[in-house]
Amino acid sequence: MPSYVITGVSKGLGFEFLRQISSDPNNTVVGIVRDKPRTDKRVAEELPGRSNIHILQADTTVYDQLKEAAEAADRILGGKLDYLIANAGYVSLYDGFHGIGTLGTQSPMETQQDLQKSMEVNVYANIHLYNLFLPLVLKGEVKKVIVISSGLADTELTTQYDLDVTSLYSISKAAMNMATAKFSAQYRKEGVLFLSLCPGMVDVGRYDNVTPEQAAGLGRMMQSFKEYAPHFEKPATPEEAIKDVIKVWENSSIENGNAGAFISHLGNKKWL
Repeated sequence: MPSYVITGVSKGLGFEFLRQISSDPNNTVVGIVRDKPRTDKRVAEELPGRSNIHILQADTTVYDQLKEAAEAADRILGGKLDYLIANAGYVSLYDGFHGIGTLGTQSPMETQQDLQKSMEVNVYANIHLYNLFLPLVLKGEVKKVIVISSGLADTELTTQYDLDVTSLYSISKAAMNMATAKFSAQYRKEGVLFLSLCPGMVDVGRYDNVTPEQAAGLGRMMQSFKEYAPHFEKPATPEEAIKDVIKVWENSSIENGNAGAFISHLGNKKWL
């Protein structure tokens, strides 16, 4: 009976992970969220009767809350964990439509604060998550730790196609990719696969209500994506993206050379 701990399952990709993985009654799924009552309500309404779902409350940026969640998961899972999925993340609209030079010149303190929040949620919290849950992973059968990353953290994509937007988010994701690689360097010999996985561009409603000015920045990004991948037409649905991501992590292993890797939903370095 495979076991999973997934952060950020209240909405978006996280809820889709919860939906797809819990559809197999043999899987035990522990979801970590900031708002447990709201998530419990959604699970009851949209995924009724799934007794293999356990929702725990914790803000991943608060160490003591995350520690309590790890202790609760230990009790639920009997001390063993197969898959740890670091899905929770901060995606700011602040940096989504202007380059870092513009942001840092016009609003230096706001830029610093937004980068700090990106690092706190997307890096520091996940490092604590890894450390707190590794004792369970080391006792598991599968031993896979996955962080949901982004192709926007790829320096070659950025420089070749002049992708100047989402700079602060991209910096934080690149930092977490390196942190994941460092964990792999330490724990590969103990059989733990650490992997940074990009789900591609997915429609989770982020750009539904952009202003005309923001739309211009979004248009530049989409044009760069079109140059990079001429076949690209539109973002994937959460259902499509999560199916692809799960397939990749199931096919990935230390033996296949994936330890500490940063790859896409296609299993390679193609992000779209």
